[in-house]
Amino acid sequence: MIGWAALTPVSGRCVYAGVAEVSVYVDEKFRGKDYGTMLLDALIQESEKNNLWTLQAGIFPENVSSIRIHEELGFREVGYREKIGQLKGVWRNTVLLERRSSKVGL
Repeated sequence: MIGWAALTPVSGRCVYAGVAEVSVYVDEKFRGKDYGTMLLDALIQESEKNNLWTLQAGIFPENVSSIRIHEELGFREVGYREKIGQLKGVWRNTVLLERRSSKVGL
């Protein structure tokens, strides 16, 4: 498997029905070959077909490549979350990015 991508609702509340979190993972052996860009672009296309107007992503700050890919596809940095989760027992921060659709909603 090269990688995978998913859209997850950010809330069960109806007011947020058009907002989803994106997750994109590419196996180490395949990084740097545009698979991440292809997966994220496909998520964006599917999100708009399904009336999602806002996509969010939380990315570790040192994952510069992922942040760059998201920005190239229309995401912008909207915040920074400190100690929001743990990975292998270590508290992690994330950069919060958001993309608003120009085709859906608003």
